Amino acid sequence: MSDTKDLHEENMDSQQEFNQDNNAENVENVTAEPTAEELLAEEKDRYIRLFAEFENYKKRTAKEKMDFFQYANQDMMISMLDVLDDFERALKEIAKFGSEADLKGVELIYQKFKSKLSEKGLRAMDTKAGDDFDVDYHEAITQIPAPSEDLKGKIVDLIETGYTLNEKVIRFAKVVTGN
Repeated sequence: MSDTKDLHEENMDSQQEFNQDNNAENVENVTAEPTAEELLAEEKDRYIRLFAEFENYKKRTAKEKMDFFQYANQDMMISMLDVLDDFERALKEIAKFGSEADLKGVELIYQKFKSKLSEKGLRAMDTKAGDDFDVDYHEAITQIPAPSEDLKGKIVDLIETGYTLNEKVIRFAKVVTGN
C-alpha cells in the first residue's frame, strides 16, 4: 500500500510541475504581445522594403525598355550589311575598270547609305593586319604560317569587316591568323 501511495504522490508532484510550467508559459504568452510601437515599426519596415522593391522594378523595366528600343532594328541592320558589302565590292570593281564619273556616283550613294546606318548606331570595327586576335570581336576563318615572327597569333589578313550596333557585336570580323 505504501508503494501505491508513493506512486500516487509522484504522479501528483509531476502533475503540479506540469501545471506550473503551463501557467508560466501562459504568463509569458500574455506579456509577449507586441506593443503599438513595435507594430508600427514592423509596418514601417514592410513599407520601406516594398517601396525599394517597387523602385528596383521601375528601374529594371525602364532598362529593358531602352534595350528593346536600342536593339529593335538589329535584324534589319544585319540584313543591310550584305548590301553594304556589295557596295564595297562594286566600288573596288568600278575603281579598276569603270569611269571616274561612275565611281563618284556610286561612292556618293555608298557614303550616304553608310552615314544613315551609322546614325542608327552601326559602327564598323577597326580591324587590320597585325592586330591581336580577340575572340570577342574576330572570327578566324583559317590559319596560315605566319609570314614573319611578329605575326604569330595575330591577324594576317581581313576577309570581312565586323560591325557593332550600339557597342554590341552583330557581325564578327572574319580574319586569317598566323601560327
